[in-house]
Amino acid sequence: MIASTKRELAALSRVFSPSVIRELGAAGKSPLLARLLTETRIPEQLPADASLADVFELAFSTLRQLGNRDDYVYRSAVTQKVVLGKHNLRTATILHELRAGASKADLVVLNGTSTAYEIKSERDSFQRLPSQLADYRMVFASVNVVTSPAQANEVLRLAPDDVGVLVLSSRFRLQVVRPAMNLPERTSSLAILATLRVDEAMRVLQELGLPIPDVPNTRRWSELRTVFAELPSVDVHAKAVAVLKSSRSRSGLEPFIRQLPTPLSAAIIAADMSSGAQQNLQRATWQPLSSVLAWS
Repeated sequence: MIASTKRELAALSRVFSPSVIRELGAAGKSPLLARLLTETRIPEQLPADASLADVFELAFSTLRQLGNRDDYVYRSAVTQKVVLGKHNLRTATILHELRAGASKADLVVLNGTSTAYEIKSERDSFQRLPSQLADYRMVFASVNVVTSPAQANEVLRLAPDDVGVLVLSSRFRLQVVRPAMNLPERTSSLAILATLRVDEAMRVLQELGLPIPDVPNTRRWSELRTVFAELPSVDVHAKAVAVLKSSRSRSGLEPFIRQLPTPLSAAIIAADMSSGAQQNLQRATWQPLSSVLAWS
C-alpha cells in the first residue's frame, strides 16, 4: 500500500500515537483508532479475517517507505535495530524525550555509556539542530543524528565532527555515514544534574562516596548544584548512567513486547503502562478488524 494523500499519511502516523496506545490500554479498544482507519485504505486492503495486528503491520509498512516516513518510523528503527537488536531491555535502557538543556533528546540509550539519537525525518526542519546538538553534547557522551539518505550531507555540514550521522536506508537499515565519538569528558556535571530527579542525583552522590546534603527540601536542589559544580564530569556521567539504567529500566517489558507486532515496540516502550493496560492492549491487538472498525 502506498499512501497517496497527506490526509492518509497523517492518519497512519496517528495509528501509533500515544493517544491510541493509551485508549487501547485503558479500555481494550480505541474509538480514535477506528476513526483513523476510515481515513485510510487499510480496511479495503486487508482480508475479512484480518486482525488489528495486521493493521499495525500494514500501516507501518506504508509509513516506512521513503517519502512517507515520520518521526515514529525513525524511533522504531533505533528501537528495533539498536535496543532490541544489538542489546535488549535487560542490558540497555532506552529513554524517550529526555531533557538536555533547552532541548529534549528524541531517544537516549544507556548501556556502558550514554548515546543520544536526534531524529530528523523527511518532515523535519534543521533550523534547531545546531542548538539541540550543543545541548546534547553537554549531557551525553555519544550523540547521533538519524536522518534520510537525501538529508545526510546537510547534517554533516551542520553537526560537529564528534557527532555521528546515521541514515535509514530504503531497506529500513541503519547505516553509519560518520561514527559518533564517545566523549564523556565533553559533558558538564551541572547539565547532567539537570536531567536527573532529586532522588537520582542523591544516588549519584552516594555512588561517588559523597555525603547527601543535609538541608531542608526547599534548599536541596540549590545545594546539589553547588556540589555537582565541583565534580569531574567524567565521574558524574559514569554514575548517572548507572543510576538511570536502574531507576528507569524497562526490562520487565521484554517478554510483553515479544508477544506483540514489531511495529508497536517503540510505542510500548515509550508508554508507561500498568500490567492491566498491557493485558488490554494485548487482547485488543488480536481483535478482528471488523470489531475494531465498530469501536467508533
